[in-house]
Amino acid sequence: MRLRPVAAALAATAALTLGGGLMTATPASADPYDDPHLGFAPAATVLEDSTPRRAGLDPKPITDAVAAVHAAEEAPAGGHPLFAGAVGLMGHEGKVVERDASGWALRWADPTTELPRDQWEPVRTDTVFDLASVSKLFTSIAVVQLVQEGAVSLDAPVATYLPEFAANGKQDVTVRQLLTHTSGFVSWLPLWSAYPDKAARIKAVMDQPLDNPPGTTYLYSDLNLITLGVMVERLRGAPLDVVVHDRITAPLGMDDTGYNPTDPGRTAATEYQASPPRGMVRGEVHDENAWSLGGVAGHAGVFSTADDLAVMAQALLNGGAYEGHRILTRQSVTSLITNFNGRFPDDAHGLGFELDQRWYMDALAGPRTAGHTGYTGTSVVIDFASRSFAILLTNRVHPSRDWGSVNEPRRQWAHGLAAAMPLRPQVGRTAWYAGGRNAETSTLTTTAVAAPTRGALLEFDLFLDTETTDPLYLERSTDGGTTWMPVSFQIRDRGVTSTHDGVIAGSGVRRWVHVRADVPEGAAQLRWRHVTDATSLGRGVAVDGIRVTARGSGAVLLDAERRPATLTSVGWEPAGAKP
Repeated sequence: MRLRPVAAALAATAALTLGGGLMTATPASADPYDDPHLGFAPAATVLEDSTPRRAGLDPKPITDAVAAVHAAEEAPAGGHPLFAGAVGLMGHEGKVVERDASGWALRWADPTTELPRDQWEPVRTDTVFDLASVSKLFTSIAVVQLVQEGAVSLDAPVATYLPEFAANGKQDVTVRQLLTHTSGFVSWLPLWSAYPDKAARIKAVMDQPLDNPPGTTYLYSDLNLITLGVMVERLRGAPLDVVVHDRITAPLGMDDTGYNPTDPGRTAATEYQASPPRGMVRGEVHDENAWSLGGVAGHAGVFSTADDLAVMAQALLNGGAYEGHRILTRQSVTSLITNFNGRFPDDAHGLGFELDQRWYMDALAGPRTAGHTGYTGTSVVIDFASRSFAILLTNRVHPSRDWGSVNEPRRQWAHGLAAAMPLRPQVGRTAWYAGGRNAETSTLTTTAVAAPTRGALLEFDLFLDTETTDPLYLERSTDGGTTWMPVSFQIRDRGVTSTHDGVIAGSGVRRWVHVRADVPEGAAQLRWRHVTDATSLGRGVAVDGIRVTARGSGAVLLDAERRPATLTSVGWEPAGAKP
């Protein structure tokens, strides 16, 4: 990977409209590619190595994330590790702030037999991993390149480009529905075992009927991307691996990325397979269907390194360009990360890219966070809101796919980067912060406030980024804290006011909002209570500028900025450079 100092930014803005099947831009200057309001970095940004502290990050959460990945490589008593080895890489604002290699690229001979210790091969930072379904991102980019050239329309039937795809009632399925997994296709077919050769396997996909009417259901399906890979080949007149090389990886300088690696010794071993009888799979695609298609398919088959994927992530953050080579227009990148699955709120999806999925993006998740996972144990998370990315490559299927999920290490890796980003207090030098740990209840409680006859007004600033099952409650107690009642409140955010019945969760917008609540007459304590469940975290919750004033007179009854001792904390902490 080529690293050099970041070049100067190119100044430009653009106004977005939705039309023509892609997000299209009307440039307000000669160069429409660097609108900071959309989270794109300057197109000239090139990655350089740094440290978390030099990049303005808190190093401790990143150190904790590295330790968590290493711990997952250790076998508990009587058990086995979650994965043999890993490479993790974090980037923020054009800086690579962490690059860590650990564990083993090859350790087992089969699921019950370790190789002799002197035959174990360590993971290096340039170890090549089978990306599995992360390959879908490359196919999606290849499709969007055709869209931006005008060769494909997202809302045209796939059969426009592949007439044979219309078989068995699929004539109305659109290109967009394949990219967003709303085609109605079944999720998978045993192509490798049920059909004799590549031609028969591709025909089986083209002939497969739908399980659901197009557009009515979200169902993740390999068949969607297999079909798109065939479409790309048909329209380009070249094999998919050649298209991906010539139009994506070669322009970006991703020299270690491609299908069917020529140096198997640099690759991380995956699974020992008895059926099909492949033995220990190394240097060949793990996915049986992709293997049966010659190692090149729209849904799987790409191998890469963490540093190469970092270049791809930065190219997307740059609006589609890297080191002077543009693979996508800025509006095409916007379409990749625009949610077209509003009907399926838990399955936000751009064009091929998953969006806002806390189950592996954790605290990096948000409406403008894109990525994908791979069955072999890989994940890529690209957060446009913070111009950051977290890449974790593991060989979790070595030596067996049945050894467990790596979703927790994926979350820990993403969380480490998110928690390292500073949260600037809204008032003064510190704010009160909670939500950095799972399965915890945190309370921040005021001393008793005596509201006059006309009542009082509570005001504070709120930063909220939690998963929907990690709520924040605003409560009051009139009996010294024995019982608590909800306090309704209003949030004002950029001119829009919303009302909440004492509880809120979710958000993901990652900005301060202003909160107001009525406090009835009488003496009462006020409390902020944040509850996290056992899995997944957001950035957390922060409150600042807590102030209670009397209705009518405006007399100050409580000012936590001036008198912090009026607050009692259990699990909340003063934070200036956190989370």
